[in-house]
Amino acid sequence: MKISQITLLALAIAAAVAAAGCNKLPAPTATTTAPAPEAPVAVGNIADVDVTEHVNMALLQSELLKGARITVGTTKGDVRLSGTVTSQAQADEAVRIARLSAAVHAVHNEIAIVQ
Repeated sequence: MKISQITLLALAIAAAVAAAGCNKLPAPTATTTAPAPEAPVAVGNIADVDVTEHVNMALLQSELLKGARITVGTTKGDVRLSGTVTSQAQADEAVRIARLSAAVHAVHNEIAIVQ
């Protein structure tokens, strides 16, 4: 009699496991939702806004660039310098500072020299 009780118990467990397997939820299917908007980023996952801020702060700390009117814009790590300075040395210094800043991929110099 013990053998039939063990066999019956084993069959009950097997049936329970099989029934549990049938109750699995279907695998999620791919949905067609719009992708999340990308944050502006540059090289090394640093946001363009952070690159712009870093370059601006470095330009403001330069004694040579006191009084210069330089605007900084960054797109995907490419920094664009525009505005006015009074000498080629100031323009060169602005480009040098921008190139040394973190996560800058390229520097585009659109600075005008006015006297």
